[in-house]
Amino acid sequence: MHEGPVVVGWLLAALCGGTGLYCLHRARAGPGPVARRPAALEGAMGLGMAVMAVPGTGAAIPGQAYVLAFGALAVWAVVLRARPVHRAHHAVEALAMVWMAAAMPGHAGAAGHGGAHGAGGGLPVPTGMLIAYFALYVLVSGARIAAVAQMAGSPAPAVAGAGAAGGGSTPLGHGGGEPSPAVAVACRTALSLGMLVMLVSM
Repeated sequence: MHEGPVVVGWLLAALCGGTGLYCLHRARAGPGPVARRPAALEGAMGLGMAVMAVPGTGAAIPGQAYVLAFGALAVWAVVLRARPVHRAHHAVEALAMVWMAAAMPGHAGAAGHGGAHGAGGGLPVPTGMLIAYFALYVLVSGARIAAVAQMAGSPAPAVAGAGAAGGGSTPLGHGGGEPSPAVAVACRTALSLGMLVMLVSM
């Protein structure tokens, strides 16, 4: 659901859709189930966000469908065999989408969202908390990506030689055929940025 300018909606759909498709590619080509399952969840999340962001989609697809779809993704995130911090982040993403879907016109929860705006004369508390969370996540993750990129650009002959000899991976490389951890961080950051824009434009 995006209520801002149409061009922003299409850009948001492109960002989330492109990220989602790339995550699905990572899920298909990943080295093992531990890497593929989180990537598959991120891919499904990105494509769902893209559909919701397309201008006019909110009127075409009932909010209940989004609530059910993202609710299922939230359950998937909780039972996912991944690091606890990643499970928690994906669960927050999915629940944020459920919250936004419930605010869509025509959904039973939309009146509650509107009432929350009207009663306090401002932003609903859950929306504000989600905006703060995703803004902080984007800033921290962006700093991590910048640090990794800086490390990759720094000359380190000994480390590079060891990686080439032992089949290890460089910070942004694909040693041993495994995708760089920085790629997964970048995907999560892109989806979090899209989530932040959608929440702000509610």
